Amino acid sequence: MRIALASCMRAIDKFCIEELKIPGIVLMENAAIKVAKNVEDKYKRITIVCGTGNNGGDGFGVARHLCKMGAKLEIFLVGNEQKMSQDCAVNYNILKNMNIDIANIYDSAGLSCLESSIEKSEMVIDSIFGTGLNRNVEGIFNSVISSINEKAKYILSIDVPSGMNSDSGSIMGNCIKADKTVSFEAYKNGFLQYGNDKYTGEIVIENIGIPEYVIDRFCNNSFLLDENMVKESIIKRNKYSHKGDFGRTLIFAGSKGYSGASYIATEAAVKTGAGLVTLCTYKEIQNILCEKLIEAMTVAFDEEEKVNQMIKNSDAIAIGSGMGNSKYTLDILKKVISNAKCPIVIDADGINVLSGNLSILENKNSEIILTPHLGEMSRITGINIESIKKDRRVIAEEFALKYNVTVLLKGFNTIITDGKTTVINSTGSSAMASGGMGDCLTGIITSLIGQGYQPFKAAYIGAYLHGYCGDILAKDKFSVTASDVIEEIPYTMKRLEG
Repeated sequence: MRIALASCMRAIDKFCIEELKIPGIVLMENAAIKVAKNVEDKYKRITIVCGTGNNGGDGFGVARHLCKMGAKLEIFLVGNEQKMSQDCAVNYNILKNMNIDIANIYDSAGLSCLESSIEKSEMVIDSIFGTGLNRNVEGIFNSVISSINEKAKYILSIDVPSGMNSDSGSIMGNCIKADKTVSFEAYKNGFLQYGNDKYTGEIVIENIGIPEYVIDRFCNNSFLLDENMVKESIIKRNKYSHKGDFGRTLIFAGSKGYSGASYIATEAAVKTGAGLVTLCTYKEIQNILCEKLIEAMTVAFDEEEKVNQMIKNSDAIAIGSGMGNSKYTLDILKKVISNAKCPIVIDADGINVLSGNLSILENKNSEIILTPHLGEMSRITGINIESIKKDRRVIAEEFALKYNVTVLLKGFNTIITDGKTTVINSTGSSAMASGGMGDCLTGIITSLIGQGYQPFKAAYIGAYLHGYCGDILAKDKFSVTASDVIEEIPYTMKRLEG
């Protein structure tokens, strides 16, 4: 599933029309057919509200199909019919030629008629503004949107809820609060903005006949992660393989009072299928963890010669979970970055100690994945959390590109990016909002890298797997813990292996 900006969709339309010679009205007709199919049979009385652009043209096309299907419609136009786009005017005139009434809304009298229609209807279809909206909604448009939100029983928006900037997700003064949004060919970037699900409702992406290679040409660097993408990436195990084939994973984690973080990260690595897993931790908690970690080995930080050898021989290293924001943690991180020849996953306090010390990333000899939550991202960038929330993708991409790392920015719709390619995770929920979940994710990703997955791929598969386990468990549990997820990992991996 591609994620697209408005400029990308315009480029696709232009290519289809000018190079492939697909008339714009054909694409509009395909869109109308797909939207009509998303209208359930139970909705018989429908109000359709259209603008003067191509989004409005989609709405007029939908009206024609619903009319043929026997729905009782009332159709409204907001805006000056003399300013309609060419394709919008075609569908508008077809309805007129069929003697179907279309009421114009200019003033309070028209607004009153619309409100009366909405109150009698079972559904409202919103096709006022599409992906091209870049100014605040004002005047009669503002009033129409407010009336729909206040009085409609169910709202379906075409392509994007009217009033939402499809690129940034910003609300342009006022916005339709849809129950369902039927969009075309690609997931719109604005849908990813925190809180925008209350405007989009359920999101359905429909294909309207644009060849796949055209989508690839213009939207090839941003994806919404789905099950098929993960299934295609899972490496099937050869029956002749042994533990040495699945990597040596080394995890630096834990401190007094935070032994749980080290246990969770290590056990997650084991359950995800790493061949050999070793936890490196403080000597004072090593014995406790030895008793709990049956399948993993342990080593103390102060066993310097042994630790140095393990850093050089490992296939994947994780560092940071529960280590404490201290100079000692920073010193260990510096040593790992300077000497490791394998990919490194940096989490939690490993990220916190980077604040003011980002220059050490320049000394890396291998690929690095950072897995911050919003607070940790704020600490290392100096950008406040609210600002990050408003522009998560851009901030993550710019940081990744600047420091030549992969950033996995945790949260709803987790962002995974190396600055050039971006993947958005679609799994996980607030049922997983509990301590230790980040440590669990770190263990999963590090284990996958050790098993031979390319680091960027390991990051997005790990994020999907982590959230998918949580989603399965949340069907029967009010809250899901990291321990629950750890136990579920092998079963979900088998399911995804196909």
